[in-house]
Amino acid sequence: MVLARRLVQLYLGLALYGFSMAMMLRASLGLAPWDVLNQGIDRHVPLSYGTVSMIIGAAVLLLWIPLRQRPGLGTISNVFVIGLTVDAGLALLPTLHGLPVRAAMLAGGILANGLAGGLYIGARFGPGPRDGLMTGFARRTGGSLRLVRTVIELSVLVVGWLMGGQVGVGTVAYALAIGPLVQFFLPLLTVPHANDSSGAQRDGAGRDHAGRVRGGAVHETARG
Repeated sequence: MVLARRLVQLYLGLALYGFSMAMMLRASLGLAPWDVLNQGIDRHVPLSYGTVSMIIGAAVLLLWIPLRQRPGLGTISNVFVIGLTVDAGLALLPTLHGLPVRAAMLAGGILANGLAGGLYIGARFGPGPRDGLMTGFARRTGGSLRLVRTVIELSVLVVGWLMGGQVGVGTVAYALAIGPLVQFFLPLLTVPHANDSSGAQRDGAGRDHAGRVRGGAVHETARG
């Protein structure tokens, strides 16, 4: 029963994460760093945004090999489910006009993204590809998670922006809001171990996220 709940929560969270990304894309007010990179690449290739997201996610997973990171079901699912659902969301959501409507869509997308992060991280099936990359580099280099995450995310943000990805108020709003949002939702949504009511306290994904929040780092589309 617990496993069934975890699976449902994992895939619901990942699907919501992809849809929340589509909401922020339709708001057109700025994106999270990795999404800026996705959008920048998407402008130069004949592929959908979701396909680009999946390709980048798979490429990031390849970097786990020298870092000796071990992916979980959630890590692999993250790559494909988010890519598919962001494309579905873009097909369903109309192009928006008018700043108030776009701002409301942005706010809703960030809130949904925070909820989605709490759902899929709380399911305890492993971190997202980008989260694992950052924690792996931090462990290998001995640098702080805050520093490693900041360097990587600023790098992908700049590359994405140079390629035409959108940086704006949404980028700043996401950076400021996503940590507190996931920190709020995660304790409510973490599925406890069968023999441990503390749940996330011993869970790798929980420790990863808690470290990111305490370190003041910016969350990536969880996808982490």
